[in-house]
Amino acid sequence: MRVLVTGAGGQLGRAVVRRFSASASVTALTRQDLDIVIETDVLQAVLAASPDVIVNCSAYNAVDQAEDDPSAALEANAFGVLALARAARNAGAVLIHYGTDFVFDGTASAPYRETDVARPASNYGVSKLLGEWFAADAPAHYVLRVESLFGGERARSSIDRILEAIRREEVVRVFSDRTVTPSYVDDVAEATVRVVEFRPPHGVYHCVNSGVTTWDVIAEEAARLLGRPALLERVSADSVKMRARRPKYCALSNEKLRGVGIEMPPWQGALARYLQRVG
Repeated sequence: MRVLVTGAGGQLGRAVVRRFSASASVTALTRQDLDIVIETDVLQAVLAASPDVIVNCSAYNAVDQAEDDPSAALEANAFGVLALARAARNAGAVLIHYGTDFVFDGTASAPYRETDVARPASNYGVSKLLGEWFAADAPAHYVLRVESLFGGERARSSIDRILEAIRREEVVRVFSDRTVTPSYVDDVAEATVRVVEFRPPHGVYHCVNSGVTTWDVIAEEAARLLGRPALLERVSADSVKMRARRPKYCALSNEKLRGVGIEMPPWQGALARYLQRVG
Protein backbone atom coordinates (compact mmCIF):
# COMPACT_ATOMS: atom_id res chain seq x y z
CA MET A 1 0.00 0.00 0.00
CA ARG A 2 1.23 3.50 -0.87
CA VAL A 3 0.33 6.37 1.47
CA LEU A 4 0.84 10.08 0.86
CA VAL A 5 0.88 12.24 4.01
CA THR A 6 0.61 16.03 3.72
CA GLY A 7 1.52 18.27 6.64
CA ALA A 8 3.98 15.57 7.70
CA GLY A 9 6.04 17.94 9.85
CA GLY A 10 3.28 18.73 12.35
CA GLN A 11 2.58 16.92 15.62
CA LEU A 12 -0.15 14.73 14.11
CA GLY A 13 1.62 14.36 10.77
CA ARG A 14 4.75 12.96 12.38
CA ALA A 15 2.73 10.39 14.34
CA VAL A 16 0.78 9.36 11.22
CA VAL A 17 3.97 8.95 9.18
CA ARG A 18 5.59 6.90 11.93
CA ARG A 19 2.59 4.58 12.28
CA PHE A 20 1.95 4.02 8.57
CA SER A 21 5.65 3.43 7.89
CA ALA A 22 5.39 0.17 9.82
CA SER A 23 3.22 -1.41 7.14
CA ALA A 24 3.15 0.82 4.05
CA SER A 25 5.30 2.79 1.63
CA VAL A 26 4.96 6.39 2.81
CA THR A 27 5.60 9.64 0.96
CA ALA A 28 5.84 12.29 3.67
CA LEU A 29 5.45 15.89 2.51
CA THR A 30 5.83 18.80 4.93
CA ARG A 31 4.24 22.18 4.34
CA GLN A 32 7.56 23.30 2.85
CA ASP A 33 7.47 20.37 0.43
CA LEU A 34 3.87 20.95 -0.66
CA ASP A 35 1.52 23.86 -0.20
CA ILE A 36 -1.88 22.22 -0.61
CA VAL A 37 -3.38 25.61 -1.51
CA ILE A 38 -1.69 25.40 -4.94
CA GLU A 39 -3.87 22.92 -6.82
CA THR A 40 -1.42 22.28 -9.66
CA ASP A 41 1.28 21.35 -7.16
CA VAL A 42 -1.15 19.03 -5.38
CA LEU A 43 -2.01 17.27 -8.63
CA GLN A 44 1.67 16.84 -9.51
CA ALA A 45 2.52 15.48 -6.05
CA VAL A 46 -0.32 12.97 -6.15
CA LEU A 47 0.58 11.93 -9.69
CA ALA A 48 4.20 11.38 -8.64
CA ALA A 49 3.34 9.40 -5.51
CA SER A 50 0.47 7.40 -7.06
CA PRO A 51 -1.00 6.77 -3.59
CA ASP A 52 -3.72 4.38 -2.53
CA VAL A 53 -4.40 6.62 0.47
CA ILE A 54 -3.94 10.36 1.02
CA VAL A 55 -3.83 11.51 4.66
CA ASN A 56 -4.11 15.26 5.08
CA CYS A 57 -2.48 16.52 8.28
CA SER A 58 -1.97 20.02 6.90
CA ALA A 59 -4.03 22.74 8.58
CA TYR A 60 -4.15 26.38 9.60
CA ASN A 61 -4.52 26.31 13.40
CA ALA A 62 -4.08 29.97 14.38
CA VAL A 63 -7.58 30.22 15.84
CA ASP A 64 -7.41 33.84 16.97
CA GLN A 65 -5.51 35.10 13.92
CA ALA A 66 -8.21 33.65 11.69
CA GLU A 67 -10.62 36.28 13.04
CA ASP A 68 -8.48 38.98 11.43
CA ASP A 69 -7.29 36.95 8.43
CA PRO A 70 -10.08 34.54 7.47
CA SER A 71 -8.75 34.10 3.95
CA ALA A 72 -5.60 32.35 5.22
CA ALA A 73 -7.72 29.88 7.19
CA LEU A 74 -10.06 29.30 4.25
CA GLU A 75 -7.20 28.67 1.84
CA ALA A 76 -5.54 26.00 3.98
CA ASN A 77 -8.51 24.45 5.76
CA ALA A 78 -11.07 24.54 2.95
CA PHE A 79 -9.74 25.14 -0.55
CA GLY A 80 -6.57 23.15 0.05
CA VAL A 81 -8.76 20.22 1.09
CA LEU A 82 -10.79 20.63 -2.10
CA ALA A 83 -7.58 20.39 -4.15
CA LEU A 84 -6.64 17.18 -2.34
CA ALA A 85 -10.14 15.75 -2.78
CA ARG A 86 -10.06 16.38 -6.51
CA ALA A 87 -6.61 14.83 -6.78
CA ALA A 88 -7.76 11.81 -4.74
CA ARG A 89 -10.75 11.38 -7.03
CA ASN A 90 -8.54 11.47 -10.12
CA ALA A 91 -6.08 9.00 -8.59
CA GLY A 92 -8.76 6.67 -7.23
CA ALA A 93 -7.29 7.15 -3.76
CA VAL A 94 -8.93 7.22 -0.34
CA LEU A 95 -8.77 10.67 1.29
CA ILE A 96 -8.49 10.99 5.07
CA HIS A 97 -8.87 14.49 6.47
CA TYR A 98 -8.93 15.68 10.10
CA GLY A 99 -11.68 17.91 11.43
CA THR A 100 -12.21 19.66 14.75
CA ASP A 101 -14.63 20.20 17.62
CA PHE A 102 -14.70 23.89 16.67
CA VAL A 103 -17.41 23.13 14.11
CA PHE A 104 -19.80 23.12 17.10
CA ASP A 105 -20.91 26.16 19.12
CA GLY A 106 -20.29 24.53 22.51
CA THR A 107 -23.81 24.90 23.91
CA ALA A 108 -24.41 21.15 24.34
CA SER A 109 -24.66 19.28 27.62
CA ALA A 110 -23.72 15.82 26.29
CA PRO A 111 -20.92 14.72 23.93
CA TYR A 112 -21.55 15.77 20.35
CA ARG A 113 -22.39 13.08 17.81
CA GLU A 114 -21.61 13.22 14.12
CA THR A 115 -25.31 13.75 13.39
CA ASP A 116 -25.52 16.90 15.53
CA VAL A 117 -25.86 20.14 13.59
CA ALA A 118 -22.58 22.01 13.18
CA ARG A 119 -22.73 25.68 14.15
CA PRO A 120 -19.19 27.08 14.20
CA ALA A 121 -18.75 30.27 16.22
CA SER A 122 -15.41 31.39 14.75
CA ASN A 123 -13.78 31.91 11.37
CA TYR A 124 -11.49 29.00 12.12
CA GLY A 125 -14.48 26.76 12.79
CA VAL A 126 -16.16 27.88 9.57
CA SER A 127 -13.03 27.12 7.55
CA LYS A 128 -12.77 23.64 9.06
CA LEU A 129 -16.45 22.89 8.40
CA LEU A 130 -16.04 23.90 4.77
CA GLY A 131 -13.03 21.60 4.60
CA GLU A 132 -15.21 18.72 5.77
CA TRP A 133 -17.71 19.45 3.01
CA PHE A 134 -14.99 19.76 0.37
CA ALA A 135 -13.38 16.48 1.47
CA ALA A 136 -16.57 14.78 0.30
CA ASP A 137 -15.60 15.69 -3.28
CA ALA A 138 -13.45 12.55 -3.08
CA PRO A 139 -15.79 9.56 -3.50
CA ALA A 140 -13.82 7.54 -0.92
CA HIS A 141 -13.28 9.91 2.01
CA TYR A 142 -13.14 9.96 5.80
CA VAL A 143 -13.22 13.03 8.04
CA LEU A 144 -11.87 12.25 11.51
CA ARG A 145 -12.69 15.00 14.00
CA VAL A 146 -10.02 15.40 16.67
CA GLU A 147 -9.76 17.74 19.65
CA SER A 148 -7.10 19.14 21.97
CA LEU A 149 -4.28 17.19 20.32
CA PHE A 150 -1.27 16.33 22.45
CA GLY A 151 1.77 14.10 22.26
CA GLY A 152 3.67 15.71 19.41
CA GLU A 153 7.43 15.50 19.31
CA ARG A 154 7.79 19.28 19.55
CA ALA A 155 5.77 19.43 22.81
CA ARG A 156 3.78 22.58 22.03
CA SER A 157 0.25 21.54 22.94
CA SER A 158 -1.86 22.95 25.79
CA ILE A 159 -1.23 19.76 27.75
CA ASP A 160 2.53 20.16 27.25
CA ARG A 161 2.35 23.69 28.65
CA ILE A 162 0.48 22.35 31.68
CA LEU A 163 3.07 19.61 32.18
CA GLU A 164 5.95 22.05 31.96
CA ALA A 165 4.42 24.36 34.57
CA ILE A 166 3.78 21.43 36.93
CA ARG A 167 7.38 20.22 36.55
CA ARG A 168 8.57 23.70 37.54
CA GLU A 169 6.05 23.74 40.41
CA GLU A 170 4.52 26.92 39.03
CA VAL A 171 0.88 27.91 39.32
CA VAL A 172 -1.09 26.51 36.38
CA ARG A 173 -3.92 28.67 35.05
CA VAL A 174 -6.58 26.32 33.68
CA PHE A 175 -10.21 26.44 32.62
CA SER A 176 -12.60 24.78 35.02
CA ASP A 177 -15.64 25.07 32.76
CA ARG A 178 -14.38 23.98 29.33
CA THR A 179 -15.42 20.36 28.78
CA VAL A 180 -13.21 18.42 26.38
CA THR A 181 -12.18 15.02 25.08
CA PRO A 182 -8.40 15.17 24.45
CA SER A 183 -6.74 13.35 21.54
CA TYR A 184 -3.35 11.64 21.87
CA VAL A 185 -1.66 11.76 18.47
CA ASP A 186 -0.43 8.15 18.68
CA ASP A 187 -3.98 6.93 19.31
CA VAL A 188 -5.35 9.05 16.47
CA ALA A 189 -2.67 7.66 14.13
CA GLU A 190 -3.53 4.11 15.19
CA ALA A 191 -7.23 4.73 14.59
CA THR A 192 -6.41 6.17 11.16
CA VAL A 193 -4.60 2.97 10.19
CA ARG A 194 -7.58 0.95 11.41
CA VAL A 195 -9.96 3.03 9.30
CA VAL A 196 -7.85 2.25 6.22
CA GLU A 197 -7.81 -1.44 7.13
CA PHE A 198 -11.49 -1.80 8.05
CA ARG A 199 -12.91 0.54 5.36
CA PRO A 200 -16.11 1.45 7.23
CA PRO A 201 -18.80 3.52 5.44
CA HIS A 202 -17.39 6.82 4.21
CA GLY A 203 -18.13 10.01 6.09
CA VAL A 204 -17.45 11.83 9.35
CA TYR A 205 -16.20 10.09 12.51
CA HIS A 206 -15.21 11.50 15.88
CA CYS A 207 -11.72 10.30 16.80
CA VAL A 208 -10.78 11.38 20.33
CA ASN A 209 -9.70 9.55 23.45
CA SER A 210 -12.64 8.30 25.48
CA GLY A 211 -13.75 10.04 28.64
CA VAL A 212 -15.22 13.50 29.16
CA THR A 213 -13.21 15.89 31.32
CA THR A 214 -12.29 19.52 31.99
CA TRP A 215 -8.92 21.22 31.80
CA ASP A 216 -8.48 21.49 35.57
CA VAL A 217 -9.08 17.75 35.95
CA ILE A 218 -6.50 17.10 33.23
CA ALA A 219 -4.01 19.22 35.17
CA GLU A 220 -4.79 17.35 38.40
CA GLU A 221 -4.18 14.00 36.69
CA ALA A 222 -0.95 15.26 35.12
CA ALA A 223 0.31 16.39 38.53
CA ARG A 224 -0.58 13.02 40.04
CA LEU A 225 1.30 11.16 37.32
CA LEU A 226 4.32 13.43 37.76
CA GLY A 227 4.23 13.14 41.54
CA ARG A 228 4.15 16.92 41.89
CA PRO A 229 1.74 19.26 43.64
CA ALA A 230 -1.17 20.58 41.58
CA LEU A 231 -0.92 24.35 42.01
CA LEU A 232 -3.98 25.33 40.03
CA GLU A 233 -5.64 28.66 39.36
CA ARG A 234 -9.08 27.74 38.05
CA VAL A 235 -10.64 30.31 35.73
CA SER A 236 -13.84 30.56 33.73
CA ALA A 237 -13.67 30.68 29.95
CA ASP A 238 -15.85 33.81 30.02
CA SER A 239 -13.28 35.61 32.17
CA VAL A 240 -10.49 35.26 29.58
CA LYS A 241 -10.61 37.58 26.59
CA MET A 242 -9.81 35.75 23.38
CA ARG A 243 -10.19 37.02 19.84
CA ALA A 244 -12.08 33.91 18.71
CA ARG A 245 -14.87 32.35 20.66
CA ARG A 246 -14.09 28.85 21.98
CA PRO A 247 -16.83 26.26 22.38
CA LYS A 248 -17.34 25.84 26.12
CA TYR A 249 -18.71 22.29 25.91
CA CYS A 250 -16.85 20.54 23.11
CA ALA A 251 -16.68 16.87 24.12
CA LEU A 252 -17.11 14.46 21.21
CA SER A 253 -18.71 11.01 21.25
CA ASN A 254 -16.74 8.06 19.83
CA GLU A 255 -19.84 5.89 19.55
CA LYS A 256 -19.84 5.81 15.74
CA LEU A 257 -16.16 4.82 15.57
CA ARG A 258 -16.70 2.19 18.23
CA GLY A 259 -19.59 0.85 16.18
CA VAL A 260 -17.23 -0.06 13.33
CA GLY A 261 -14.83 -1.87 15.66
CA ILE A 262 -12.36 0.90 16.49
CA GLU A 263 -12.06 1.57 20.23
CA MET A 264 -10.32 4.71 21.48
CA PRO A 265 -8.44 4.33 24.81
CA PRO A 266 -9.26 6.55 27.81
CA TRP A 267 -7.51 9.90 27.96
CA GLN A 268 -5.99 9.14 31.38
CA GLY A 269 -4.12 6.12 30.03
CA ALA A 270 -3.09 8.06 26.95
CA LEU A 271 -1.62 10.80 29.13
CA ALA A 272 0.27 8.20 31.19
CA ARG A 273 1.67 6.59 28.05
CA TYR A 274 2.78 9.95 26.71
CA LEU A 275 4.58 10.80 29.95
CA GLN A 276 6.25 7.39 29.93
CA ARG A 277 7.39 7.96 26.35
CA VAL A 278 8.99 11.32 27.06
CA GLY A 279 10.34 10.35 30.46
